[in-house]
Amino acid sequence: MTLSREQKYRKLNQASAQELDQLQQKVAHCAWRQSYHIQPPYGLLNDPNGFSFYEGEYHLFYQWFPLGTFHGMKYWYHTKSKDLAHWQNVGIGIEPGDSQDSHGAYSGSGIVKDGELYLMYTGNTRNEAWVRLPYQNLAVMNSEGNIHKRSEPVIASVPDGYTEHFRDPKVWRAGDDYYCVIGAQRTNETGCAVMYKSQDLLSWSFLGEVSTQLNNFGYMWECPDYFELDHQGVLLFCPQGLVPEGDRYQNIYQSGYVVGKRLDVNTQMLDHGAFRELDRGFDFYAPQTTEAPDGRRILVAWMGLPDVSYPTDQHGWAHCLTLPRELTLREGKIIQRPVQELEKRRKDEVNAEAVLHSEAKSFSGFQGSAYELICEFNEADADRFGIEFRVGSTEKTVLTYDRNIKKVILDRSLSGQSVNSEFGSERRCSLDADTIKFHLFVDTSSVEIFVNDGEEVFTSRIFPSKESTQIRFFAHGGSAACRASLWQIS
Repeated sequence: MTLSREQKYRKLNQASAQELDQLQQKVAHCAWRQSYHIQPPYGLLNDPNGFSFYEGEYHLFYQWFPLGTFHGMKYWYHTKSKDLAHWQNVGIGIEPGDSQDSHGAYSGSGIVKDGELYLMYTGNTRNEAWVRLPYQNLAVMNSEGNIHKRSEPVIASVPDGYTEHFRDPKVWRAGDDYYCVIGAQRTNETGCAVMYKSQDLLSWSFLGEVSTQLNNFGYMWECPDYFELDHQGVLLFCPQGLVPEGDRYQNIYQSGYVVGKRLDVNTQMLDHGAFRELDRGFDFYAPQTTEAPDGRRILVAWMGLPDVSYPTDQHGWAHCLTLPRELTLREGKIIQRPVQELEKRRKDEVNAEAVLHSEAKSFSGFQGSAYELICEFNEADADRFGIEFRVGSTEKTVLTYDRNIKKVILDRSLSGQSVNSEFGSERRCSLDADTIKFHLFVDTSSVEIFVNDGEEVFTSRIFPSKESTQIRFFAHGGSAACRASLWQIS
């Protein structure tokens, strides 16, 4: 569907009550609404923003276009949680439409200063010639939850050498100073991240590019995020324009990271290792992290991708966020685990164990459409073993470990309504281990899979019918012992 500029950049108050009521009715009758993931009340959700701990609660915002499932005028929508497991919708956090964000409040981050939560974001604007003019703006939330935008940008121009693709500031504090990284595109159409410095979050000085060994790595870097773990520097970012290499870079856009020595804020030098993908699944983008009060580094991402259509589009909504994940480092690699607080949502535990001999087996009580499942396979001589879930008469999603090629394989070719089929129906990664542990969070229209306690992660949307609720455990070409536990999630 081709939309005019006026249609694409409509604001919420330009919609009639009847239009909003019809939109909400479409959403209410959608069979793929999630049970326990953060999702928009209606319209389109994308990047998580402003993820922070403030006044005893986690505050998480996300990009929201309420009037459709295409990318249009973006708001910040506000959710909050005391425990990372149960989330409460607050409502619109940042409303666009002023001179510094006339065509959308784009992505950004949050940081606490002087008892208030400062939210730094990119304001999307267009001039009369429809040329994009990005501004880096500031909004401040007080302890009562009231948010006020500053009327003037804090970074009002793009430095020489970069295009108008200049967005997504991520802020942190080091000593007495504040720093931010911004995703950028050089005028030669290669991607990078740049740095700024401030003493008060209001006046910013341009420092230059983050110096990496990735000088020709995609045409744009979105959503950069710098933090430190175990005295090492970590830079997350989303490079656009990578060419597939074997099992790597199979999605339309990628999300990943480099790890190395701490970023030198004086020289902007980051001495790092190889770029690694954060997630091996089909639907993962724009991750953002925050530091919990106990020092844990927590990540949330958009469970979706830009420029891709999804089956829920016709029902008036699109996308959700991942569950929060705790990040640790092991030999230069990020390990992702679901935060422990999610165990609060468990109920009705069932357990089973068996030795599978070239067969598929179901266990009593192992079924559903919103659950947590842990299954461990060992003592295997089978060629392949794994789990089939959301199984129906003609549907199933299949998670396999292939011992011969030592790879984990997620196959959604029979998962229900197809998504983005031009990019394939399988995702794979190499894993050499004698014991294979699959930890799944299955929701109405998604799955998040943590392999061997977060050594690898697969995040994907799936769209089966509501009748497809069965689970089967299998071994082919030999035997494998399996032990499984399942909890329904309220």
